Amino acid sequence: MNVTPEKFAAANKASLDTAASVASLGLSTVERLMALNLNTVRAAIADAGSNAEALLAAKDPKAALSVLSGLAEPTLASVLGYYRSAYGIVVDSGEELGKIADGQIAELNKAVTIALDEMTKSAPAGSDVAVAAVKSAIAAANATYDSVTKATKKVVEIAEANVTSTTGAAVKAVGKAAKKAA
Repeated sequence: MNVTPEKFAAANKASLDTAASVASLGLSTVERLMALNLNTVRAAIADAGSNAEALLAAKDPKAALSVLSGLAEPTLASVLGYYRSAYGIVVDSGEELGKIADGQIAELNKAVTIALDEMTKSAPAGSDVAVAAVKSAIAAANATYDSVTKATKKVVEIAEANVTSTTGAAVKAVGKAAKKAA
């Protein structure tokens, strides 16, 4: 197998392209998280102002307690909304990174297969059994990787569904408890 300068340059270009894609993805993720944080802080400041006004407008301690208990559910919903949004951004980035990794794995498999084919052409008689064994091992590894990837995605989907239902129930429970306290 000969490594020509053209092949070497192409491999380097592909590596640089992948690094640029990963860097761009990282910056995009940071940008999205910063925008989420800024919007969350803006909303929190606005909510704090209106909450303070409502609390100052209370005529007696019972009314103040009622105002405070009424804030529990929206505050919890806001916090959970923030975490859901941040989680969504991170999951999206993870999926994009997974696509980049899958592309790299496919390219590696292609390169190994081409290298094995080239080596087979100049290999001594009888070595085709060893090459077939290596190709079979590569196919088995790829199948295992695909199975693990699919299983991981299913586990993540189930976990997300459980978190969504649990947080919804928690917000409702806090709202009920706050209303009872008032």
